[in-house]
Amino acid sequence: MKRIIPVVLIGVALIFSSFALCEAKTIVKYGHVGPPVHPQHHGAVAFAKYVTEKTKGELEVQVFPLGQLGGERSMTEQVQAGTLHMTAVTASVLANFVPEMGIIELPFIYPNREAAYKVLDDKEVKERFAKLCDAKGFVFVGYTENEFRDMTNSKRPIKRPEDLKGLKIRVIEGPIFIDTFKTFGANPTPMPFPEIYNALQQKVIDGQDNPLYTSILMKFTEVNKFATVTHHILTECPVVVNKKFWNSLTPEQQKIFREAAEVQVKTNRDGNAKNRTEALQKAKAQGVDIYMLTDADREAFKKAVQPVLDKYKGVYGADLYDFYMKKIDFYSKKK
Repeated sequence: MKRIIPVVLIGVALIFSSFALCEAKTIVKYGHVGPPVHPQHHGAVAFAKYVTEKTKGELEVQVFPLGQLGGERSMTEQVQAGTLHMTAVTASVLANFVPEMGIIELPFIYPNREAAYKVLDDKEVKERFAKLCDAKGFVFVGYTENEFRDMTNSKRPIKRPEDLKGLKIRVIEGPIFIDTFKTFGANPTPMPFPEIYNALQQKVIDGQDNPLYTSILMKFTEVNKFATVTHHILTECPVVVNKKFWNSLTPEQQKIFREAAEVQVKTNRDGNAKNRTEALQKAKAQGVDIYMLTDADREAFKKAVQPVLDKYKGVYGADLYDFYMKKIDFYSKKK
């Protein structure tokens, strides 16, 4: 009997030690609304893999795409409340919580993608974004990206701002998108991303704005046969983490998160670059009527949105607005 007791004790000790190992692993839930086949999701998966591997499984990041954990606004609320660890949220939706973050998605402000990326990756810009998010309970760690946005609809070709008049267009649940499309004379209709296809199919809305490749992936071009390559807004999705959870991480784990964010943005952007070359071909193969804005068309749109830029200069304050526009101007001229 005396020999049996130590064996039993050893067995009990092993059981408790296995429980301790299980408890040592932290599951980190990361939600976003991008489809699983999109580079945004591929970037998030690369983030998760990096964190899990570098922490040797102490942190296991689980990614939930396509709004499985809720719409963008809902997930942002969850992160702020601490019921979700992290999310990648469109800047205009994040602006409902951190108003100044909407500056990323002002319409027609970037001359090209190269300048936009240099602005977003600028150290001073990222530091200002981090400070703004911190004040509202978020830790800003980086970006995912949808792409430059284009327009599709079921009614007619869109060549000039007046062509949008009266059209019911689904927009992101963010004030900049609503104001921009109101300025064009459209009827902006905010709704979560996963609801777009059914709304288009049932004629609840006439059109929507998303990068052409996204519209193809989500089959929006099955029911919207008019597309205009406008590149009117660059949809960047800041990645934000709950502040309390972030503070529970060790300095080394926080460093790994930031490294993973760099891996994520590269994976995302590289994937988008590849897909851009395929988007036009696929849309044409589907019988979509595609219109590319001329320089004159683009100037008409830029003129139309000037009231939006003026309004948000007041919202963000001249200091931040001028700082950001000077960064765009600087990188636009830099070779």
